[in-house]
Amino acid sequence: MTGPPATICSLRLTAGYTGQAPVLKDIALDIAEGETLGLVGESGSGKSTLALALMRLLHLKGGTVTGKIDFQGRDLLAMSEAGMRGIRGNRMAMVLQSPLASLNPAMRLRRQLEEAWRIHADPEGPSFEQQIPELMSSVMLPNDGSLLHRYPRELSVGQAQRMLIAMAVMHRPALLIADEPTSALDIITQREVLYLFSRLSTQRNMALLFISHDLPAVATLCARMAIIRNGEIVECAPTKQILAAPQHEYTKQLLASVPKIDFATGR
Repeated sequence: MTGPPATICSLRLTAGYTGQAPVLKDIALDIAEGETLGLVGESGSGKSTLALALMRLLHLKGGTVTGKIDFQGRDLLAMSEAGMRGIRGNRMAMVLQSPLASLNPAMRLRRQLEEAWRIHADPEGPSFEQQIPELMSSVMLPNDGSLLHRYPRELSVGQAQRMLIAMAVMHRPALLIADEPTSALDIITQREVLYLFSRLSTQRNMALLFISHDLPAVATLCARMAIIRNGEIVECAPTKQILAAPQHEYTKQLLASVPKIDFATGR
């Protein structure tokens, strides 16, 4: 008989920017192995700040983090930058919301993918050439090599987002952070990318922190969700439970704001 999944990441932190009040206030959040957890809140609620804090990148924006981030038994806030470079892109990875802006416009896709591979490549593991077909297929892109000869400008937004996902998951991270990854996509492509995240999480037993203001997208993908408002987690529970019986007034307001369409009238 197996027990519940182990916690791979536990956050207890406060974060903010120099000269300003804290953006995140006493955040307490746990993520289990293989779990799909949604973080939902309006613009300015602190979602992206939390993602950068978790990746130990908030200082690049002039921010500071205090507290503890326990990731697979190691406190990330106590690690050196050299130690973090061994974790980012390897055991923990991130997908951003602007795929075309995140790719180097002057480099062909193959070179960008290969450079991302080499950073954490295992000298005794499979080669880049051996892994490319499976990697491309895993993100629903052609695996015959034709796409990799293109430049980012030759991709659709959906293809570019899948390339970013490929770069993020190539080393099979234990945790993938997706920060508003569907905000630039049309509704059909959005649905395909949500399915891709779900499949990758299941097949690889990869935990996913899916950050979005899009409540329907989170409800579709995530087994559990946390609601953030003004830098505080106000509610965290299984998705079905929150949808059926929200406890916090802000959560009730979020659910009430989701448009309900009468397909008979189109309104």
